[in-house]
Amino acid sequence: MTTPPVTGPRIPEVVHRRRWAILGVLMLSLLIVVLDNSILNVAIKTISTPAPTGLGATQSELEWAINAYTLVFAGLLFTAGLLGDRIGRKKVLLGGLVVFGIGSALAAESGSPDQLIGYRALMALGAAFVMPATLAVLMNVFERDEQPKAIGIWAGGVGLAIAIGPITGGVLLDHFWWGSVFLINVPIVIVAVALMVWLVPDSRDPKPGRLDPVGVVLSVVGLVLLVYGIIEGGELADFTAPKVLSTIIAGVVVLAGFVWFEKRSDHPSIDVTYFKNKVFSAAIAAMGLVFFALMGVTFFSVFYTQSVRGYSPLQTGLLMLPLAAAQMIFAPRARLVVDRFGHKVTTGVGLVLLAGMLAAFATLDADTPIWVLEVIFFLMGTGMAHVMTPTSVVIMQALPREKAGSASALSNTFRQVGGALGIAVLGSVLSTAYRNGIEGKLGSVPAALRDTAGESIEATLGVAAKLGPQGKALVTPANDAFLHAMHVTALCGTGVALIGAVVAFLFLPGKPPVPQEGKEEPELVVVGE
Repeated sequence: MTTPPVTGPRIPEVVHRRRWAILGVLMLSLLIVVLDNSILNVAIKTISTPAPTGLGATQSELEWAINAYTLVFAGLLFTAGLLGDRIGRKKVLLGGLVVFGIGSALAAESGSPDQLIGYRALMALGAAFVMPATLAVLMNVFERDEQPKAIGIWAGGVGLAIAIGPITGGVLLDHFWWGSVFLINVPIVIVAVALMVWLVPDSRDPKPGRLDPVGVVLSVVGLVLLVYGIIEGGELADFTAPKVLSTIIAGVVVLAGFVWFEKRSDHPSIDVTYFKNKVFSAAIAAMGLVFFALMGVTFFSVFYTQSVRGYSPLQTGLLMLPLAAAQMIFAPRARLVVDRFGHKVTTGVGLVLLAGMLAAFATLDADTPIWVLEVIFFLMGTGMAHVMTPTSVVIMQALPREKAGSASALSNTFRQVGGALGIAVLGSVLSTAYRNGIEGKLGSVPAALRDTAGESIEATLGVAAKLGPQGKALVTPANDAFLHAMHVTALCGTGVALIGAVVAFLFLPGKPPVPQEGKEEPELVVVGE
């Protein structure tokens, strides 16, 4: 007589009972990783202000303060995911949170832009071990039928962080020095660590992969060279300069070497065979492209609200509430839309909506009613919510559950690389367009200051303030040049989002397939129970 396959619960009962509390702790851990970037968004203008108010960071230094985080984060995600699979995700989560907290405390005391960039990289080292482990633990404490709902709530946590971050940052900047936006992470880390020790079970892959140090080094070096070249080209407003071209080409060559090495390795950081699955590849591409467009536009929107429109950091944070509210409302419910219309339509329409809102940025002027920006932000958040949840579910369910750390790392790597390239590429487009627009208006500026004045709107306004009454004539040309640069950059972001929509419509599946009864899933290894 044949024994029927086991189809009952595969999660231990003691874990199953507290799964929602565990999800809450995981979301708190995720919160600080996302919170840090959303807080930093409203602090960009303050950090670019000369001492003692800020650090006097240039636009390229600001881009590096953001990208030092995202590049280290993206480069180490796979190793972090594999370590979590090997030694236990709870241990990796705790270690990552502690490192992140230490990096935050050091970043708060930075005395120069270079120090800030270095400490941001240290924070990323910790965050790289937090992000994939949260999603991997989630996949191992929820049964498969509850995973889409849990992932939707998890994705909604990103919206919560986007909401809390700018407002918290604005309040802190109104009452304290700029470093307080990093110091706020420390008490959150302490609470998260205490709750994690108490509630979260440890889990690991019974057959973990080997680490791939060569692949990690090649990926980080390649990405840093590529992004450095792009940012440098934007700062010089010349992508044909030998220094810029040679750096970009070197980055592309190293990344090509990384792919070649990974294809031939028996323990790759990225298993390139995953990408033979068109659905998996399309979901990863859509995730990367949406963050490319979104991060680049978020970067310049802060300068629009604060430099051109004159809003304070707190007011800017409040203006971004609709973006976060839309994500919190729709991300947990996106699975219902997927159930009805399928991944293809849900994700594709979400990307088209996002593209439309990015294009709407090209219509904004210095006197556009502010409610128009609020509507744009809300619809952007709506579109993003209907991209993140479906693609996360496709990516996470494409691999066996014991490989959850690798799947999460892959998803977050492309998200972070997409965001880093978005800031680098669209930031460079913004910088180049601004410099070209303002250069002809700097005739009244002393020759020694003209190059500095042309770097960004903040640099122009800073020089104008030093010149006193004579500098007032620069304010209107600076605003006009920035608005033109913002319009050009927004249209570039629109094009990227539309490419993502085409990918989604072509390759993502329709309605989710009906699960096959009796299909075995690998057993979960839970330790410490």
